[in-house]
Amino acid sequence: MVATRSFKLVLLLLCSLTFLLAESAPNQQKDTYNYDEYFVEKTILKNAVSKGAVCLDGSPPAYYMDRGFEEGAQNWMIHLSGGGWCRDVRECQNRSTTSFGSSKHMPPFKFRGHFSNNKNANPDLFNWNKVMVAYCDGGAFTGDVETVDPVTNLYFRGARIFSAVMEDLLSKGLKDAKNALLIGSSAGAYPAMLYCDRFSKLLPNTPRIKCLTDSGYFIDVNKNLQKGKGFETIYKALVTLHGSAKALPKSCTSRMKPELCFFPQNMQQYIKTPLYTIMSPFDIVQTMIKAFGDWYFDRQYYYLIDKHDLPIP
Repeated sequence: MVATRSFKLVLLLLCSLTFLLAESAPNQQKDTYNYDEYFVEKTILKNAVSKGAVCLDGSPPAYYMDRGFEEGAQNWMIHLSGGGWCRDVRECQNRSTTSFGSSKHMPPFKFRGHFSNNKNANPDLFNWNKVMVAYCDGGAFTGDVETVDPVTNLYFRGARIFSAVMEDLLSKGLKDAKNALLIGSSAGAYPAMLYCDRFSKLLPNTPRIKCLTDSGYFIDVNKNLQKGKGFETIYKALVTLHGSAKALPKSCTSRMKPELCFFPQNMQQYIKTPLYTIMSPFDIVQTMIKAFGDWYFDRQYYYLIDKHDLPIP
């Protein structure tokens, strides 16, 4: 029975994340199904600016929150949004004028799927506190560069954004959570794994804490195909530009180059908190692997990788 509920929840999360991706794609015909959609306004963390936690353009970070109710009032689901990366100054400058680089441009967010407050559409999480953390740093919530180039005026402070959001949510009831689930999708999947144990330590009185990453298990193509560098090149650029090495565990960086620690296959062994991973073919970034020859996807990347064999939720 528990296994069945866990499987259903995983399918719900996967399907709803697919819907979220489709919603952001341009020129897509709007689906005609009713997912009990509703818009949630952003919560801007103005106090985070004094701590250096800002988006690419220096604007304060933001998140979207729908309060839990009834039996779910003390349960929390926090989702780290994805949206690719910016690997050089030009890419980051382009992002800084969009919702992926500035809270000034963030519109209301449509809650549906695993964000829905409708019991029929979302039986496991409908009455939980649900939070979507806006992604506006371009470095997968890992950046921490103090200096700001006066020419570009770009800030690389993703790691500080994660800390600021967690601090704010703790003050709003997260510290008293009975169940807590940290989720990340696409570019947000890696930080959901990276900060999984840290998230757990923030909640010493919470009996059930789990983390789930969706469509962010990008494999080390160079290691598996022996052709090209693949994502290693991307990750090296991220580490260099965003100063991401500070956020990576020394248990990993002491054994290999920081950029290699961005690969989940090199990181998951250090995670002690129950961790679940879903890898589906919907994430367009995976198509980059095509450039290095035939498709390489071991069957495990298409299914739930259950490290601890524990149910969600």
